[in-house]
Amino acid sequence: MKIPKSINAFRRSLMRKLTENIGKSGFEKVKKEDVKIKKILISRPNHRLGNLLLLSPLVQEVSNTFPDSKIDLFVKGQITPLIYKNYKNIDKIIQLPKKPFSNIFKYLSGWVSIRSRKYDLVINANFGSSSGRISTYFARSKYKLFGEYDEKYLQQINDYQHSAKHPIYNLRQYLSQLGVPDKNELPFMDLKLDAEEIQSGKKNLLSIVQNEKPVICLFTNATGDKCYSEKWWHDFYSSLKQTFPDHHIVELLPVENISKLNFTIPHFYSTDIREMGAFIANTQLFIAADNGVMHLASASGVPTVGLFSVTDENIYGPYNSKSFSVNTGQTTTENIMDLLRKTLE
Repeated sequence: MKIPKSINAFRRSLMRKLTENIGKSGFEKVKKEDVKIKKILISRPNHRLGNLLLLSPLVQEVSNTFPDSKIDLFVKGQITPLIYKNYKNIDKIIQLPKKPFSNIFKYLSGWVSIRSRKYDLVINANFGSSSGRISTYFARSKYKLFGEYDEKYLQQINDYQHSAKHPIYNLRQYLSQLGVPDKNELPFMDLKLDAEEIQSGKKNLLSIVQNEKPVICLFTNATGDKCYSEKWWHDFYSSLKQTFPDHHIVELLPVENISKLNFTIPHFYSTDIREMGAFIANTQLFIAADNGVMHLASASGVPTVGLFSVTDENIYGPYNSKSFSVNTGQTTTENIMDLLRKTLE
């Protein structure tokens, strides 16, 4: 039986309230030269594609700061090994089942696993995650970062709210107490596609478009209120086609194999997230509403335009050096086309 959204929302709100005072980030007084951080646990017990991709800048930050370290990830679901396939510092991925009560022994085994290992540093990657705070408290480690959301940073750091960035800012502030230097630039999301995957993605793309003309890729699906209507997408596609006559426009289909454009334009379908990412990586521009595949495009290194109307773009906007978001309730299609022109230039 599917649990109603209202009950889930109440459950999450209650758990946050119950766990908000669990643990407090802080260092014991130790000599700086005595600090050795080799074994690290990053906790993000969530199964959603977008949230697991948004974790990748933090994983890179930890790897860059402690290049000889081994990192365990505490997550949910089965896709994390695919996302972090080419991350060399990852040691173990502890995967809780997506539905705990359907596999209670595996669920309990995951919690036992983090308790049975000894870490030098544990990081809760999301301040709103009650299970993240509990797992950070439960794990054995000298140093623990519980992921507090520090309001004072909102005035000092204009992008502190972003889900991929605030855990890095928190970690840097935390480690500064030990004299550990930070890097000047924050890492971007990164799927770390290899050359063979990129080449395979190019082959898949060429099988659809047949030539080397630049390609704009659309993803027309999203969940709930984030999903735009068929009429909206048809109108948007018409403007896009008129504005960029020298570009191919293709559609990447979701796992449900549906299309808000009714399959009227060239399209590609895959259920393999790395194959999808490699396909996107060979395009010049990706456009989608706020969803996991939008973040997949960002992690593939392609200029990504996020269409927002419900969720907060300051928290969930696409994140790489060439990406941006637009609020479609406050921006006309004509203005969006102007922004796309500048991006493609």
